[in-house]
Amino acid sequence: MLDDIVLFVHIVQQGGLSQAGEYLSLPAATVTRRLQRLESRLGEKLLHRSARQCTLTQQGQVYYQSYANLVEQFEQTSHQLNQQKEQLSGKLKVLAPLNICHGFLKPMWLSFCKQYPDIQLELILNNQLEDIIKSQADLALRIGPQADSLLQQKKLGQADSILVATPSYLTNAFVLNEPSDLKQHRLIGTTLRNKWPLTNIKTRASYTHMCRFNSIYNDTSFVKYQVADHQGVGLLPRFEIINELATGEFVRVLPQWQSHNREIYAIWPSGRLLSKKAVCLRDYMHEFIQQRL
Repeated sequence: MLDDIVLFVHIVQQGGLSQAGEYLSLPAATVTRRLQRLESRLGEKLLHRSARQCTLTQQGQVYYQSYANLVEQFEQTSHQLNQQKEQLSGKLKVLAPLNICHGFLKPMWLSFCKQYPDIQLELILNNQLEDIIKSQADLALRIGPQADSLLQQKKLGQADSILVATPSYLTNAFVLNEPSDLKQHRLIGTTLRNKWPLTNIKTRASYTHMCRFNSIYNDTSFVKYQVADHQGVGLLPRFEIINELATGEFVRVLPQWQSHNREIYAIWPSGRLLSKKAVCLRDYMHEFIQQRL
């Protein structure tokens, strides 16, 4: 009904049904049908129509005076919002995991803010999955695909999970040449898994190690911290330890073996068109992750 009221206001302002149809790019028959539908719903005739002109009835005058200013304000606001969507400026709210953003993605966030200073980035970091719809965020970063029909998603990249330790730990530890040798080592793990499925990248042989952890956490950051303290072997996604591998603080253990890939996704609500600034960030993240991984 709201759309039909807007149409009625334009008929009055444009001076007739055909003129309103041209202004709104609507067929004349559609304009006539929708006006008749509005009058039928209201139970009132709004316009006296003749071959040459349209004049307001007394009830039509009341409706026009009541709604004309509201329609104008509504259309001005819609126009401004559409302009904002097409600009690389304004507020952009993003949900993302804390660990990966403090480590692997830290330089990406800094460079994005520097390159697009007119975008007001509101980055909400949380390792718990916050509802993107309830939080009214524009975009969210997630590890792993999301089985939710209300969400759209784009895969940004993936990284394997690898076994790592410090050179100092390995110097003083038992030999580690085969996956079965892990039984002789201090293992540091997470509550997410009590076994490490491994695949040989050359032979494609598989091995699953049932873990007896010396320490276990519900946060992979603490696995990394304890490994960095020379206390054992951890299985971590490559993107969480990319800096430590680059500096030599961590070295790969059993380099011919790796675990499951961890996939990184950008998600947003289905049915919502992404603004230009949200598309810009999504593509920026995709390029960064592809280059680094």
